[in-house]
Amino acid sequence: MSFRTLDQVDLRGKRVLVREDFNVPMQDGKITDDTRLRMAIPTIALLRKAGAKVILISHFDRPKGKRVPSMSLKPVVEPLSKLIGTEVGFAGDCIGEVAERAVGFLKPGGVLLLENLRYHAGEEANDVNFAKQLAVLGDLYVNDAFSASHRAHASIEAIAHLLPAYAGEDMRRELAALDAALGHPQRPVMGIVGGSKVSTKIELLNHLVSKLDKLAIGGGMANTFLYAQGWEVGASYCEKDLADEARGIVRNAGRNHCELLLPIDIVVGENAQPGAAARVRGLGELDEHERILDAGPETVERLNHAMDSSKTLIWNGPLGVFEVPPFDKGTLAAARHAAELAKAGKLVAVAGGGDTLSALNAAGVCGDFTFVSTAGGAFLEWMEGKTLPGVAALLASR
Repeated sequence: MSFRTLDQVDLRGKRVLVREDFNVPMQDGKITDDTRLRMAIPTIALLRKAGAKVILISHFDRPKGKRVPSMSLKPVVEPLSKLIGTEVGFAGDCIGEVAERAVGFLKPGGVLLLENLRYHAGEEANDVNFAKQLAVLGDLYVNDAFSASHRAHASIEAIAHLLPAYAGEDMRRELAALDAALGHPQRPVMGIVGGSKVSTKIELLNHLVSKLDKLAIGGGMANTFLYAQGWEVGASYCEKDLADEARGIVRNAGRNHCELLLPIDIVVGENAQPGAAARVRGLGELDEHERILDAGPETVERLNHAMDSSKTLIWNGPLGVFEVPPFDKGTLAAARHAAELAKAGKLVAVAGGGDTLSALNAAGVCGDFTFVSTAGGAFLEWMEGKTLPGVAALLASR
């Protein structure tokens, strides 16, 4: 797929409406993690250098079409100004006279942030009239918010049909990495999917076994697969009612010649408390009051060997309760091994999802993976093979 980018566009003096995702974690009016602001810097810098007038739009939280003061984007202005090295203006609305007047005062190279898009119900409704009110503010539109592009909202989808639409630099980077992981990957391709619930990832697993050469399943969802194969899981979290679906995924993997890697040993405990006693057990050896809380060392070693013989890795979800030592060992060990291979140029390692990002940060290897997506729902829907409205709207062939 070919996406329109900013390379060949004359931007001087143009009003460029840039959709960012500034839905950042905030406490007491202060940003606690500015990752998403930093991701916006390359696009803003490119536009400023080209002499464009940069108009940033974003949602924040869920005000549901009402003006909620605690959900204003104004607290983003000061930290963003520091990051890009210039004062960022702010308009108290994203449409209408207030926004139009603020845009009118903007000089080439200037940057303006408009108020929360979701203060207007038309945003989440993908209302074309709301999109038209946004569109009058710009000469062209840039989507730099992959993490929001699974939503058919007005500032993501409808507006891309009203203005010349392009992918921003972070969007371009994300799409290139995802294409390298599943679109046109170097084979063999391996996946690691963890997390607690099979119920939320049935569609994902069935899609992946049709695309990958190997798929490792970890975390609480692996318990459901073990139970489906006749193993006792004690007091572990397990969706026993999904045993048939799990067996269906196993059969689907076989039909598609995808090697399915389930745990071969486990780490168990009576509770997931910091410092709790942890024991390594073989499958089926746990007592009825014990819970499976991590992958065992033999399982991790097998995963590492599988990575050694792969060219591409895509990872979503931890192998155990990584937030609680000592049940973090499996996830951290596998993450560090993947990072070593990626650093050595032996593996294209792409990861995404909130828990995955936290796990890689805990392992200290986030910067060593080939690419780590901060997108949650968009990353998962892309892994499921779904068409993302915001991405489809940027296709050059549209």
